[in-house]
Amino acid sequence: MGKIVIFILIFFIPLNSCSKKEEKISIIEEKDIELQMIAAYKDALKELEAGDGLYAAKKFNEAEILYPQSEWAPRSLLMAAYSLYAGSYYYDAISELERYIKTYPNSKNISYAHFLLAMCYYESIVDEKKDMMSLLNAQKQFNFILETYPDTDFAMDAKFKLGLITDVLASKEMYIGRYYIQKEKWIPAINRFKNVINKYGTTIFAEEALHRLVEIHYKIGLINESEKYASLLGYNYQSSEWYAKSYKVFNKEYNIQLKKNKKKNKKFLRKRLKKLFKK
Repeated sequence: MGKIVIFILIFFIPLNSCSKKEEKISIIEEKDIELQMIAAYKDALKELEAGDGLYAAKKFNEAEILYPQSEWAPRSLLMAAYSLYAGSYYYDAISELERYIKTYPNSKNISYAHFLLAMCYYESIVDEKKDMMSLLNAQKQFNFILETYPDTDFAMDAKFKLGLITDVLASKEMYIGRYYIQKEKWIPAINRFKNVINKYGTTIFAEEALHRLVEIHYKIGLINESEKYASLLGYNYQSSEWYAKSYKVFNKEYNIQLKKNKKKNKKFLRKRLKKLFKK
């Protein structure tokens, strides 16, 4: 019995010794990996500062892969996304940010990730008349920020950007509406201008849209509809040039009378001027 116990002890002593040795090697390897990761991260920062966003992103990705279970991984991924954004590689940045949001939904930097995603969509707009998908995606993201993070600095900027996007969308509707007027396609034109009133009524294009509706309805013989939009225009924008133009639609003598009034005013001022010099 004593021999068996001794044998068991002798058998396990080398195993315990190996285990400690492996643990030591594992710690050394982990330290080595951490040092490599830190080196890659520092290199990435240098490249980012030098203006090479693409190479910086690659180095940040390298740091993330080297130490995926550490707190450096989400930081490196977010920095990779920012580097791509800084280098104007917007679609690559979008891909990285979507991965970040999916992998780290509870990150303390998640609001920043959502805002950066919105900015990538916003900055990727090259032609406002063609890049509708980027416009709508940016609008969706900025609205998400306003709803989800209303008390942040990101929300303030998101609100401002949404105003600009709304102006662009309204401008596009007006552009198409005017095109339909040129082609004398009255119903599609009416629908476009109604969209401006209903969806983008707070923009600078609302006045012109109302005037166009006055003009078109009058042209196709729907006088009551024309008068309705003229009333709306007069009530909301009485001092607008578009209200003056709508007034002309109903009063063909308006221009003649306006010219007469101008001549009359000039004549009056000339007489008054002569009297001043006679004294």
